[in-house]
Amino acid sequence: VQLQASGGGLVQAGGSLTLSCAGSGVIFSRSVVGWYRQAPGKQRELVASITNYGEAVYADSAKDRFTISRDNAKNTVTLHMSSLKPEDAAVYYCNSRFGHVDNWGRGTQVTVSS
Repeated sequence: VQLQASGGGLVQAGGSLTLSCAGSGVIFSRSVVGWYRQAPGKQRELVASITNYGEAVYADSAKDRFTISRDNAKNTVTLHMSSLKPEDAAVYYCNSRFGHVDNWGRGTQVTVSS
């Protein structure tokens, strides 16, 4: 599975941004897909994940502000982020997990100005 993340950029605090993860192959549509982020000097952390049938899980920091969704027909998973805060700034990574196989995409930078 190859993953391509896009949609990062610079946004003002309080603004919104949508990230997209495009996957390849049939396995992607059967995988749990998650968005992780890593800020400088910090560990990579889960932001949100979604199962192949649409069940979503969010980190406490993302609840009520971020929404993860997927379109299995298009092999994409989207993370819509709103009410962004400076502490949301990080490199965001897309991950797919099928069984014991993990795949990571290249990160996309999200910068939030205060």
